[in-house]
Amino acid sequence: MKSFTYEKAHSPAAAASAAVRTGNAKFIAGGTNLLDLMKLEIETPAHLIDVNGLAFDKIEPTPEGGLRIGALVRNTTLAADERVRRDYSLLSRALLAGASGQLRNKATTAGNLLQRTRCPYFYDTNQPCNKRTPGSGCAAIGGVTRQHAVIGSSDACIATHPSDMAIAMRALDATVQTVRPDGSTRNIPIADLHRLPGDTPHIETTLAAGELITSVTLPKPIGGTHIYRKVRDRASYAFALISIGAIIQRDGTGRVAVGGIAHKPWRVEAAEAEMPRGAKSVAARLFDGAKPTRDNAFKLALVERTLAAVLTEAKG
Repeated sequence: MKSFTYEKAHSPAAAASAAVRTGNAKFIAGGTNLLDLMKLEIETPAHLIDVNGLAFDKIEPTPEGGLRIGALVRNTTLAADERVRRDYSLLSRALLAGASGQLRNKATTAGNLLQRTRCPYFYDTNQPCNKRTPGSGCAAIGGVTRQHAVIGSSDACIATHPSDMAIAMRALDATVQTVRPDGSTRNIPIADLHRLPGDTPHIETTLAAGELITSVTLPKPIGGTHIYRKVRDRASYAFALISIGAIIQRDGTGRVAVGGIAHKPWRVEAAEAEMPRGAKSVAARLFDGAKPTRDNAFKLALVERTLAAVLTEAKG
């Protein structure tokens, strides 16, 4: 691990300002992803800004009837919250499907949304990777691509986003609150937070330099049956080959977001109009423009079959 300097932030605006002032800085809270990347020298920040002392560890109701989740709320706390389990059970189920109990005790809401890909070529510093070193190439293209993207990829990157929680947040239409170095704030719809790779796969979100996530807001509950189904190579401590986050109403309408297939949580609202017609119709719209490889073409059928199982489960 390369050497770095360290400071504790005393206010959100000060943290954001320090990130810009210092240069090559990273915010750190749980550190469950960042520290691993630093040990491998994939991430090499010159300065760490500890945000754990900021008051972002609460889950509070909003005037509109939703919930505001602080950026520092730990995954275990969020999954166990009575209001989340009752009104947003998709989120609780997604969180419990991720990582291990020990990691969930440390991992934070903001950190979960911002975790980086688990592409093995990204983690192998002997291989070219446009995420790790822009312009170096993508070793995954033409390599072993069983776990990689089938849609929304580019000639520069075919990695997938690893977060289970982000899939649930996308289906729930969450909004991310941030503070910028000048002290101003903004709201970012979760649909706009993560970027597709294009020619700049190393730029993974729409956050500006030094912009700090302070909370995530869930809108008023919409009811329905909440299901999170994760398909993986082993029953625990494994990232999804594909995952389905669905909210299904009694009339068969609903929402569906898919993980393990793209550079960001994948939701196509036009596909949701096909839900009463069945999984095959939904999948056809979800995968419009898909470019699977020989290794991962099975994901298209796997999503369709998993969604069919979810729809059947929702019907009771």
